[in-house]
Amino acid sequence: MFNLFGNILTAYGVAANNLGENDRNVSKLQKLLWHGETHTTVSAEAIRWSLRYTWQRQGLPVNRVWNPLILESKWQDPNFDPDKYLDDDILGFMHAEAAKIDDAEEDPKVPPIPAKGRAKGKPKPGTAVKRRGALDVTPAVSTRPFHGDVTFNARSGVKDRNSLYAVERHATYYQYGFCLSPEYLRDKFRTLDVLDGLVGIDKVAGNHGRFLFDFAPTNIVLRWTQDLNPRLLYCFEQDEQEQLSLPDLIYRVESGDINPKELWIGGQLSQGLERLGAHLFPGSLSAINALKEVIKRDLELEAKPK
Repeated sequence: MFNLFGNILTAYGVAANNLGENDRNVSKLQKLLWHGETHTTVSAEAIRWSLRYTWQRQGLPVNRVWNPLILESKWQDPNFDPDKYLDDDILGFMHAEAAKIDDAEEDPKVPPIPAKGRAKGKPKPGTAVKRRGALDVTPAVSTRPFHGDVTFNARSGVKDRNSLYAVERHATYYQYGFCLSPEYLRDKFRTLDVLDGLVGIDKVAGNHGRFLFDFAPTNIVLRWTQDLNPRLLYCFEQDEQEQLSLPDLIYRVESGDINPKELWIGGQLSQGLERLGAHLFPGSLSAINALKEVIKRDLELEAKPK
């Protein structure tokens, strides 16, 4: 049983959330306390949403189709179909219905519900159609602490007390991890679609984000293993001199916790890691393409029909 784990470092950019979460006239970034300091974060839900939209733009069959012109999603099949739709299979789904009153199933041993104007009867249990997704994604966390950078703006046109507003912004990299269990997929070939989606992921910012931030990986650490634990999440570190490194990953390999033959490392940070014995590549895309060939071999995947 193989598992695919990964940790991704985005490009360096400026994050801002105009018209997202607000505190009076300030548009705020999401934050958390990370190693004793305040960092900004992007939710796992926003990453998953963008991954689905990336698959849609790549022409793959998704159930939840986003229309950017009217800013609404439409279900192709409200009953879901993980065999047909990529997102139903990889991301999972859940549709719950509340309990109902049904006179036809009234039980004389159960007292009727004393509600005026409502039918008497026994509450029917609620139902749920659900599937646990094969892909888990962590929230993205900034590599640098947030020091409170704010820009002040004024709305155009007629002014009132809400015309002036401020937007928090943060110049940083983000890193996030993922875990995929191919054995839970209806179609194991979709393991490759996950990698293709992550390397080309588009517009990660949540529904209200109006800033452009490149979330495609500039550096990536992938692990193809039969281990049940990733042991590499949030392995990128940035010091006070803005230098990026992988100290925890190196320690895990040298201590024997991770077999270096299970690692595919792509990007500039792969330079100088030759002594580890991992698979090293100058870029993220080349690392992903090399691992895809190994996945095809290990999962015995045939060529996907066009």
